[in-house]
Amino acid sequence: MLTQKQIIEIREHLERAQNPVFFFDNDCDGLMSFVMLRRFIDRGKGIAVKSNLEESYFKRVEEFNSDYIFILDKPVVSEDFIKRVSEKNIPVVWIDHHDVEVDVVSRLVSYYNSAYVGNKMGEPTSYLTYKIIDNKKEDWLAMIGCIADNFVPDFSEDFAKKYNELWKKSKDAFEILYESDFGKIIILLDFALKDRTTNVVAMFGFLLKVKSPVEILKESSENAKIHQRYRQINSVYLRILERAKKTARNSKGLVYFEYGGELSLSSNLANELSYRFPGKVVIVAYVKGASANVSVRGQVNVREIGLGILSGIDGATGGGHKHAIGAKMGAGDLKRLRDRFERAIG
Repeated sequence: MLTQKQIIEIREHLERAQNPVFFFDNDCDGLMSFVMLRRFIDRGKGIAVKSNLEESYFKRVEEFNSDYIFILDKPVVSEDFIKRVSEKNIPVVWIDHHDVEVDVVSRLVSYYNSAYVGNKMGEPTSYLTYKIIDNKKEDWLAMIGCIADNFVPDFSEDFAKKYNELWKKSKDAFEILYESDFGKIIILLDFALKDRTTNVVAMFGFLLKVKSPVEILKESSENAKIHQRYRQINSVYLRILERAKKTARNSKGLVYFEYGGELSLSSNLANELSYRFPGKVVIVAYVKGASANVSVRGQVNVREIGLGILSGIDGATGGGHKHAIGAKMGAGDLKRLRDRFERAIG
């Protein structure tokens, strides 16, 4: 958790920002962090970032003529991006929860990471932003981000009393995700983030004014595109999931599933497989051309194992949490990754 001093500092930054841009991770934790802060100050633009925050994103800062930059739920920001920030003298507030070593060299960057503070519980960025805005009416927005990031927050009991019809009482975030209507809301939004930019921006507009989770779950003229995209992706997802489950049922300690196609759903598949097949280490690889997106889940320390393996593979990058990591690498190196994980977990 962030300290009270840090929370006050972030609020002061938000108050000073007259035309901010929010760069956030392209998942529900990042999305809800943006939505809460944007609703809190009622100004600014939002940009979902699918990979690392590279220099190319700086053109959006110039396009919007932004006076402040907020980076949410992103563990890696390129040095070239920070260099451009320094050249333009624009302050940056970077809020994250990933356990990574970051060497912030610019005096303009205010870096806040809950992994460095207090009990290091790994609270998602959406939990941190909920504490920053200090508005209990927005608890459902924070809950979407927390459950999506496999974290049941300390306000879940109070939340369950308000939204009992949507909720499933559990200490397992993935059980809530896959066994409740509230979980369906999270999957709706996650799939909607995988749409073309025009529809994603329209979704931002909808989320900035919606007042309850029920308004998302119930299809209407205002959220029709969100539901339409969900149905499109879900039909593909379920077909791939059935193949993946067959592989998992025939696997022992390690589940390795590889697939291709137009949609990268490796993170979604890895999460559900880890829930459906507890105790197994899950590796899902999405292959497109010569490249692969890889998601790894497991109760062992997959971060330590995975980063050790990736360090020996040319061009491979990755990171994440103790029990969940993502990586990018050459498709030709996937066998090496699989074999080394098999040896590591015995």
